[in-house]
Order: sequence, then C-alpha cells, then structure tokens
Amino acid sequence: METEGSDMAMCLLTDAEGTPLGSAMYISRNAGQLQLTSLVNKFLNNEEKLSYTFYISDEELLNVLKIVYRQEAVFRIRPVYRCSQSIDGHKGDILCLSFSPDGKQLASGSGDKTVRLWDLNTETPIRRFVTCGKDGDARIWDFTQKRTLIVLSGHTKAVTCVKWGGDGTIYTGSEDSTIRMWEITQQVTLLLQDHASWVNSLGLSTEYVLRTGPFDHTRQITCSDEEMKKIALERYIKAKGKVDSPERLVSGSDDFTTILWEPSVSLQPKQKMVTGTRLTGHQQLVNHVYFSPNGQWIASASFDKSVKLWDGHAKSVYQISWSADSRMLLSCSADSTLKVWDISTKKLKHNLSGHRAEVYAVDWSPDGEKVASGGADKALKLWRG
Repeated sequence: METEGSDMAMCLLTDAEGTPLGSAMYISRNAGQLQLTSLVNKFLNNEEKLSYTFYISDEELLNVLKIVYRQEAVFRIRPVYRCSQSIDGHKGDILCLSFSPDGKQLASGSGDKTVRLWDLNTETPIRRFVTCGKDGDARIWDFTQKRTLIVLSGHTKAVTCVKWGGDGTIYTGSEDSTIRMWEITQQVTLLLQDHASWVNSLGLSTEYVLRTGPFDHTRQITCSDEEMKKIALERYIKAKGKVDSPERLVSGSDDFTTILWEPSVSLQPKQKMVTGTRLTGHQQLVNHVYFSPNGQWIASASFDKSVKLWDGHAKSVYQISWSADSRMLLSCSADSTLKVWDISTKKLKHNLSGHRAEVYAVDWSPDGEKVASGGADKALKLWRG
C-alpha cells in the first residue's frame, strides 16, 4: 500500500512457504530486482551474495503489499583441491589440453608430435593423429577418416595458436607477429597486424558457448536436434551481445602485451586492421589469454610470474582456465603447481601440488566437475573437488 503523497509502499517480504523476512517495511515503489535482492541478502546475512526472483503474492494483507522471494537456480562450481587420476601415455611434454563438452573425453597435445583423445572412464586413448604448425600452415582435419580437408596457408612463420569462431571463421596466431582471420566459405582473409613479436595465444569472448553448445549444465536437455541448435544459437548471440556484433578476440604476445580486437565480419581481400585496444602491464611475454565463460573478464598469464591482476607463482605462468561460473580462475606454472584463485577476493583459494616438473597445460571441464593438467613429467592428472 502506498502512503499518500509518497513514492514508498509498505511491503512484507516472505519466502515461498510464507515465512516472513522480518517485519513489514517501507520500500520505494521504483525498487527493482537488484534492490530487493540486496535487501534479502542483507536480512539473511548471506556472506556470498545470492540471486533471487520476486513476485507479488495473491494473498491480500491489510495496507501491506506481500512480496515473495525465491532463490534463483545458480550453477556453482566447487574448487578442486585433490588429484584423483594420473594418466600415462605420452612420450613427450604435454603442451595443451581441452575437455569435450560433456567432460567425458579429453584431448591432449604433446611434444611427441601426437594429439590423443582419451576416454576418461577407461583412461585409454581413443585415437591419435599427427599434426604440426611449424610449416606456417593450419590444417582442418576429418577426425574419423584421419585426413586433412583444408590447408590454410599465408603465415610466413610457425602457427602457434588456432581458434574456431562461431561465424564460420578461424583465427590463427603466428611467430610472424600477425593474426589471420579466415572466412572459409569465401576464402577471404583479414590480417590483424599490431603486435611487435610472436603471437602466443588467442581467446574468444564466445569460446565457452561455442564449446558447450546448448548445454549450460544448469538443467537437463531433453529436446530435438533442431531445438538444441536453436538453443545453441540463442546462447551464441547472447554471448556476442547483438546479432550483428562481431566476436571479441584477445591476443597475447612476446611483446609483453595483450590486444583486444573486434574483427569485422564483412571481410575484404588483403584488408588490414590495426585498431585493437592494447592492454599493457606485464613485464615479460604473455603466454596465455582467456575470456571468462560470461565474457566479462579477460585473464592473462605471463612469464613475469603473474596472472593479471594478482601475483602468486614462484616461476613463469604458462596457462589459465576459468571455472564455468566465472567465480574462480586456475593457473599452472613452471614451479610445478596449480593455483585456484577466488575472483571476488583476488586471493589464492588452493595451492595444488602433485606434478614432478613444470606444468604447461590446464583445462577446467565445462561441467565444473574436474580439472586436467599436464606438463614436463609427461603425466596427465585429473583434479576434483
């Protein structure tokens, strides 16, 4: 009930079972979900702020507006702190890792010139194929037939990193200090040329959505293939911001900088783009860059012993990986450890020891259940909460 000549209303907050949260109080009639959520968190003394939805109750109270609050279903990740598996098989240093969207398989790349796809239930490799980027080419493979479909040539030195975008584009970084954006169907290339040295790593703002498709791990997907494609497209558009917005690309380089790009989706042959936003602060080469799953954060790992924005490792930091809820960041280092960081406090949450040598690669599974790591000891390790 509004008071006469006032923008306030007498309200009573209750949970879904009707239990009141304190006494009735005056609340601004302009209060929205954020203001009401702040009130509920305050009255419940929640140390970690939770999200709530609200609706007006059908029950009528004399001179009081009854507002029911309900906690939103939130996908929350537990920090990993123990090694649950160690998998041997590679004969060289493990340099890169990536989980499948369902977290049941793991791909690993090694200095033994092989890529292996592992079944994590049996801890055995499913397939492996040989590839190399030192010839300056990127190759698209038919994995089932183990053959090359397309060779992307244009770089003058070794290709160091590749990302597959969501608009039919492929991004490659190279030791020739350039980034190329390939539009496969039209055979058109956009050259991004602003780094002064090797490009070591690329990250896409849409990467998490592209990796998981329709599966957001907050609910079970029980629908047709066409409906799943529609859900995946909606998630992708939301990750970009607008239908006609380009994906954001971030690059890390030996020139100590990271650059944020918004490549044009309407490419012209031999077009160059040098208008990226340069992010400076690292004192040595930037080895890895990564967007958070919600696209709001960029993390960078460097040989200056830091993950921006905080320090912690005793030696060079090689790679980083976000938890699916964007609340935690994982880093691996030459000091043979993994570290779990709390984003809200900017503090170390867990220090993970177990590798016998430098840890080069790390990945957090999309479902948040486990972490994979690998390095110079040639062992794959799985970590769980």
